[in-house]
Amino acid sequence: MAELAKPIGHMNVDEFLAWARDRPGRYELVRGEVVAMSPQRVRHATAKFAAQSALDRALERAGLPCRMLPDGMTVRIDSETAYEPDALVYCGPPLGDDVVEVPKPIIVVEVLSPGTTLVDTGEKFSGYFSVASVRHYLVINPVTKVVVHHARGEGNLISSRFFVEGTLYLDPPGLDLPVTELFPRA
Repeated sequence: MAELAKPIGHMNVDEFLAWARDRPGRYELVRGEVVAMSPQRVRHATAKFAAQSALDRALERAGLPCRMLPDGMTVRIDSETAYEPDALVYCGPPLGDDVVEVPKPIIVVEVLSPGTTLVDTGEKFSGYFSVASVRHYLVINPVTKVVVHHARGEGNLISSRFFVEGTLYLDPPGLDLPVTELFPRA
């Protein structure tokens, strides 16, 4: 992520969402400052698609009243920070067609890229877990083919596990997610 060349001024999330509506490009709001998202590489795009597809298939197999949404959806961290994860899952009724903010995500996913590793594993880790509904944060490294599963447990204890194979069990909502499905086919 790179800050915009021309300062736009300090915003809250509601102002940011109004500003970003119908604007070309992708942005996040970090501590009140608009941050432009860099163009993505093929590796990143295909890894995101694989993760999105794997989550969608797992939801279908489980028959849960939950939905996967791809990148482009906003998660409000606090009044001055809003992120766009590479994929997310929320449970409940469908959102309206014009909604851009997902109010209660339960799973958020970020695919690492060269310019976002420190942000995705640091600032976004603490940000996503400040959202009460988030129970799982998956960080996918498409180069090493490692998935880091951060999970909120009892007493808000966050546990982290590294996976290169096997199946992740994400409960709630109750998904079996084969690790190999999170990566593009060779």
